[in-house]
Formats: sequence, C-alpha cells, structure tokens
Amino acid sequence: MLRDERRIRALCDRVRQTAFELHTHLRNGHLEKVYENGMAHRLRKIGLSVEQQKPLQVRDEDGTLLGNFFADLFVENCLILELKAARALAPEHIAQTLGYLRASGQRDAMLINFGAAKLQVKKLIL
Repeated sequence: MLRDERRIRALCDRVRQTAFELHTHLRNGHLEKVYENGMAHRLRKIGLSVEQQKPLQVRDEDGTLLGNFFADLFVENCLILELKAARALAPEHIAQTLGYLRASGQRDAMLINFGAAKLQVKKLIL
C-alpha cells in the first residue's frame, strides 16, 4: 500500500509540474480541449501512458450498466484528470470529479483548472 501511495504521489507531482509548464506557456483563455491535448502530448513525451476521453462505466449495485462517462485524461491506468477552463473551480466541479471516482471504482483524481490567471490544482481521493 505504501508503495502505491508513493507511486501515486510521484505521478501527481509529475502531472502538477506538467500542468504548470503548460499553463505558463499557453496561459488562460483557450478551450478545454486545447489544454487536454496539451496535457496528453506533454505527459506522453515524458513517458506516461495517457488515454484521452476514456470511457468509464457507471454501474448499479447489482452490476447493471447504467451508462458511461468520459474521463478527460486517464493516466497510467490509475489517475483520472478532470480538466477545466473556467474562471474558477466551483463546488460542482469537485462534486463531478468525486462522482466520477465513485462510479468508476478508481481511487485518485486531479481536478485542474487552466481558465484562471493562476493555475488551480486539486488532488481528490475517494
């Protein structure tokens, strides 16, 4: 367990640094898709596995498929990245990301907002 926590922490540090570098280069004002493509490109360049718009299934208690949602980025098969290009992070953004974690069975996510003058990053754990 400790090894997994260290791995996730190190992964989150790399993602945070990559987001900061991308935000420094592009600044705010672009569509979310531009930041998604930029993050995917830069994370792949440093050797990480990245899936864009990864469908994750939402199931009922009995296993019935209720639908899919699409994670903006799914990194190293363990970290959901939810990206925003908003004026500021809002409680509904956090709720959305936590909902994704609950529905997908994943444990870790990062919510990153490129839309503000200062990059906003939140690490969420279910």
